[in-house]
Amino acid sequence: MTLERRVDALFSRYTAPGSPGAVVAVMQGGTVELCKGYGLASIELGVPITPATRFRIASVSKQFTVTAALMLAAEGKLKLADPPHKYLPELAPLPVTVDQMMRNVSGLPDFLELLRLGGHGLDRPATPADLLAACRRNRHLNFTPGSRFLYSNTNFLLLGLVVEKLAKVKLGDFLAERIFRPLGMTATMLVPEIDIVVPGLASGYLGDAAAGFRRAAHAYPQGGEGGLTSTVEDLLIWSRHFDRPTLEPKTLPAQLAAMAPLSGGHANKYRRGVQADDLRGLATLGHGGLWPGFRTEFLRVPEAGLTVVVIANLGSIDPWRQARAIAALALEGRAKMKPLPAPITAAEIKPIAGTWFNEAEPSLFDLAWRNGEATVTQNGLPFALGRRADGWLAAERGSFEFALKPGRAGTLRVDLGAGRVLTFKKLGRRKAVPADIAGTYTSSDSGAAWQIRRDGANYSTAVSGPLVAGGPAWSLAGIDDDTVEVMSPAGWFIPTQLARLVRDRAGRLVALEVSTGRIKRMRFER
Repeated sequence: MTLERRVDALFSRYTAPGSPGAVVAVMQGGTVELCKGYGLASIELGVPITPATRFRIASVSKQFTVTAALMLAAEGKLKLADPPHKYLPELAPLPVTVDQMMRNVSGLPDFLELLRLGGHGLDRPATPADLLAACRRNRHLNFTPGSRFLYSNTNFLLLGLVVEKLAKVKLGDFLAERIFRPLGMTATMLVPEIDIVVPGLASGYLGDAAAGFRRAAHAYPQGGEGGLTSTVEDLLIWSRHFDRPTLEPKTLPAQLAAMAPLSGGHANKYRRGVQADDLRGLATLGHGGLWPGFRTEFLRVPEAGLTVVVIANLGSIDPWRQARAIAALALEGRAKMKPLPAPITAAEIKPIAGTWFNEAEPSLFDLAWRNGEATVTQNGLPFALGRRADGWLAAERGSFEFALKPGRAGTLRVDLGAGRVLTFKKLGRRKAVPADIAGTYTSSDSGAAWQIRRDGANYSTAVSGPLVAGGPAWSLAGIDDDTVEVMSPAGWFIPTQLARLVRDRAGRLVALEVSTGRIKRMRFER
C-alpha cells in the first residue's frame, strides 16, 4: 500500500461531510512525497482544506521569534547572557537571561496563567498592553533560573518585544523582511489581532462528529509566543532551511538546535524554540502548537532527511501522534528503527488507578484507563502516557516533564524532570476544607484577589484581577490539612490549581501558595 493510501486511512473520518480536518505533508531528502488536505477549512462555507490553506500554527511560531533574536545577536545588538530588563527596562530586574528564556528554563510564570488566576481567560478580550502589564507586574520566579525546564509563553512574548525594541520595527515586519520573503514563505505572517482578515485562513473548531462541532472562541492577541499563520507548504520551505541554510548567519539552524544542560547537570530536551526528542531510536527536532481549535506538529528526523507536518483545525485531532505515526510509515525500509515498546495495558493501570498526591511539591493527579489508554489528568488537562524504553510510563508530549512507575508499599515514583523523582501516595478520603480559610487573599505578582467564602460545609471563591471585576465563583475541595484544590469554571477545559496553606508560628493562616501547571508556589497574602 502506498504512503498516501495509508495516510488517507489515518484521516478518513475527517473526510465525512461537514467535518473539519487537517493537512499533511511528508518530505524526504528534499522531495515532497505527500501534501494533502482532509476535511473542511470552513464548515459554514463548505471550503475544503488544501495545501494552500492557512492555519494558526501557535507555538510553532516560537522558533521564528528565536531566529529573529539570534540574527540580532549575530549583529552585536543583543547579548544572550543579558537579562531581558536591560532591553525592556519596564520589567522587574530578575536574574534571568535571554538565553534561558529561549530554552524555557527562566522560571518566569506563563502570562496566560497569571491572567487566569485573576479570572481572565482566552475567551475574554485583551490587548497587547494587557499582556505586557501581566509580565511587568510579576516578580515571582518558579525556580532558580537555569535549574529546571518549565514551558512558559512569557519567555517568547518578551523575546518578541526585545526584537521590536532593538530592530525598531514591529516583530511581524522584521520576520517578513528578514525571514519569510528571503525564503519565499509567501503565505506566512504574524497576525497579532484576531480581527485581521487573513485570506484563506481556516476556522478553528472544537468537539467531534458524535457530539457536534462548534467554533472555538479566543480573544487574545498573539505575538512572538504564537502569533503566526502559515501553510504546510511554507513550513516545508522552513524545514529545507535547516538542511541548507541561506539566511545569515548560516549557523542559525545549529544555534536553534544547540543543547545546554541545566545548572544541576541534567539534560534539557528543549533547545532554543525547538524540542529535541526521539522516534524509536532516531533523534527528532520540532515543535507543536496548540490554540483553541488549532493544533500543529512540525517534526524533523534529521538523520533520515525526513520532515512531517500535520496542521489541524479541530481540537480533538492529535497531530503529535499522527505525525509520528506517519513518520514511522515513511521510514519503513528506509531507516533502522527500534521496535515499539510493549503497549501499556489496562491490567497495569487499573490496580494503580486513582488520585495521587505529593504534599511537599505540592502536586496532584488522577490516573485512569480511559478510551483504551493510560491517561493522567493534572491541573485540569488530560494527557496520555506511553512506555519509554527504560520502562517508565511517560507523558508523550514534550511541553512538560512527567513519568511514573510503581514504587514500594503502594506508592508511585514520579519523575518531574531535573532529577526530581518524588514519591506520591494514593489519596484516600479527602479532608474537609480547613474552616479558617475563609478570607481575602491577594497576589501582587498576578494582581489577583481571591475572596473565599463559606456557606455551611461548602466554600467558593470570588475571583477578580486586573482585567476582571467579577465572574463565576470558583469551587474548593479539600485534600489534606494544609492543601486545597481550586477549580475554575468550565471552559474549553477546566483548570485546577492547588493552594497550600501557610501559617505563622502561632498557627494563624497568613497566606496561600498557589501552584498551577506553569506557576509554582506563588504567594497570595491574606
